[in-house]
Amino acid sequence: MPGTNKKNITDIIVASTTGLYHKNKGLQSQDYFAFQKSSNRIIAVVSDGAGSSKYGKIGAKCICETVTRILSRGNLTQIKQNIIDAIEASRDILLCHRLNKSKNENGLIDFAATVVGVLIEKDKGIFFHIGDGAGIAMLEKNSDSYVISEPENGIFSSETYFYTMDDWKDSLRFTSFMGATGLFLMTDGVTKFALKKDERSIEKKFLTPIEKYLREEKNAKRAERALKNTLETPKATAICADDKTLMWIKLK
Repeated sequence: MPGTNKKNITDIIVASTTGLYHKNKGLQSQDYFAFQKSSNRIIAVVSDGAGSSKYGKIGAKCICETVTRILSRGNLTQIKQNIIDAIEASRDILLCHRLNKSKNENGLIDFAATVVGVLIEKDKGIFFHIGDGAGIAMLEKNSDSYVISEPENGIFSSETYFYTMDDWKDSLRFTSFMGATGLFLMTDGVTKFALKKDERSIEKKFLTPIEKYLREEKNAKRAERALKNTLETPKATAICADDKTLMWIKLK
């Protein structure tokens, strides 16, 4: 399973599953995730590589690992610029990638991927987001108060935005919050049942019991297994055949 700094951390639990669409074609998941955790800072990113791109998984891996590495040492007072710089660095890596035959920006479309990330330092946090997927900051443990970094799709429901696009800065969104008790990051395969149809409010019947269980479960492997089983239920698969990645972060 992808990720960084995993070990046996029970306050950061992630499950990532291959969707039925890719399973039926004998393909691996195009999702990726990574996080870095220190004494006073957490950086976490999930990414969905575009299924229509040749190397979407590589694009997803690159953005997750590059952004978490760079932001682990960034200054919070300049965090928006640091995030922009980190995404630029990810694009630069792909410009020189051996599979980018053109060695210019025209080749980046083959690595298309979305970005849903968060940086938390002390009591402050900020989501950074390009494309679909979602970030949710729970401000109360009973799920009545929250901040959402919503999905952004194109004209058609199957269209979204990627950090590999020429005009990616126009699609980069920031959402700040304070005092969160917990966080969720998710790719598009999870938003179909984690958010209501308007994508502006959460589906409490799905997220509330998940957070309650993860807060109470002290064994990381058992928590990951339970979360993965939830994403692979027949009901979840029927709702969405896409790859699914869901990360939960306990803050308070």
